[in-house]
Amino acid sequence: MVQILARSLTSGRLWLAAALLATAMSATSLFATSARAQTGEGLSPTLAAIKKAHSVRLGYRESSPPFSFLDQSGRPIGYSLELCEAIVEEIGVEVDDPNLRIDYVKVTSDDRIDAVLQNKIDLECGSTTANAERGKRVAFSPLMFVAGTKLMVPKGASVSGVADLKGKTVVVTKGTTNEQAMHAVDKKLSLGLNIVTAPDHEQSFQMVNDGKADAFATDDILLYGLIARHKAQGYFRVVGDYLSYDPYGIMFRKGEPQLAALVERAFRKLASNRDLVPLYNKWFTARLPTGERLNVPISLQLEEAFKAMDDSAGANN
Repeated sequence: MVQILARSLTSGRLWLAAALLATAMSATSLFATSARAQTGEGLSPTLAAIKKAHSVRLGYRESSPPFSFLDQSGRPIGYSLELCEAIVEEIGVEVDDPNLRIDYVKVTSDDRIDAVLQNKIDLECGSTTANAERGKRVAFSPLMFVAGTKLMVPKGASVSGVADLKGKTVVVTKGTTNEQAMHAVDKKLSLGLNIVTAPDHEQSFQMVNDGKADAFATDDILLYGLIARHKAQGYFRVVGDYLSYDPYGIMFRKGEPQLAALVERAFRKLASNRDLVPLYNKWFTARLPTGERLNVPISLQLEEAFKAMDDSAGANN
């Protein structure tokens, strides 16, 4: 009887010790998980830095309506910025910080890629073409718009296409795909163009407005946006065939699969909630906060791209 009681007590002590050990190990595991969450361990470099800083840096453009521009109070607004804000929400979920601050950082067409590469911004929210050459250096979100190079000329000019600009001056914004497109078409057609650059779209627009250039070559949607913003429909027109194909995307650092998956997830959530087309219409067909209206309906190609990201039940029925 004494031996049975002794074995029972010993067994009880062993069970208690095992339970205490399990509790300690569980607490240690929870502490380690909490510590990893606090330090950002297990997150990609960009996400870990965001978690540590409690903020996301969004690169914006001052004169790329309706994608990224300033309202009357100087606040950055636009279609691309709203898409980036949706990505920020998804980042908040990923890093377990729903109250991330947004810091706006001004970029230009010339320095926007370097701003991503040099870790000055986390997301570039402008009007940037996602092409193979750039894809070697940076990463892009799913398709958010499709544009192409066209020409803005004074209404009274006898210009219907690029061939009519032989020997004339064309301004392009420095660091854009439009600059490359104009040099390519100049060489191909032997036009002898005088291709000059300006630091941003606003200054390119002003060069034509001031008579310092005969045409401004950039993406058609940006030309329509600038003309509307300046209420200059009676002074300028957009002409010519497309001289390039420019699919737009949100730009971010390459080589971070976790970040890339998160960006795509944000787009798919918007598509599945049927938010992408209304968001497009807000900036391209409705009146803008600054008073202009572009009246540019969504293209079939972009609409199909949005539908392809819709993961909701019955999306493809």
